[in-house]
Amino acid sequence: MTEQPWFKDGLPFTCSQCGDCCTGAPGYVWVNKEEIAALAKRLALDVETFERQYVREVGIRKSLVEYENGDCAFFDSQKRQCTVYSDRPRQCRTWPFWESNLRSEEAWQETCRVCPGSGQGELVQLDQILDQASLIKV
Repeated sequence: MTEQPWFKDGLPFTCSQCGDCCTGAPGYVWVNKEEIAALAKRLALDVETFERQYVREVGIRKSLVEYENGDCAFFDSQKRQCTVYSDRPRQCRTWPFWESNLRSEEAWQETCRVCPGSGQGELVQLDQILDQASLIKV
């Protein structure tokens, strides 16, 4: 019998649309070939042009570029929203249910401190959390 995770009863989360997860300290938004192709199509660019403008190589991986202040290149700071929301990468779609945020109750509490939607609102069930966490390792 396997041990249940500490969040076996689910976790509350409702996105507040604050945009904080798209801004702040520099970091990485990892993208794969499929995500790059979808974003390029959305912007009516060929993949090569899209990658030249919006992707940087980090070792063998690829990440979206950011502005100097750490904001994602697809974040509209005036409207405080993502300009490619329906085609956003899986890393963005799975926030805040990343392995790093779920490793302990303390890690989740830190996530709740930086994300106003974490720990608030609708209870997300264990199976959905695990599905999200399995999509990307962050």
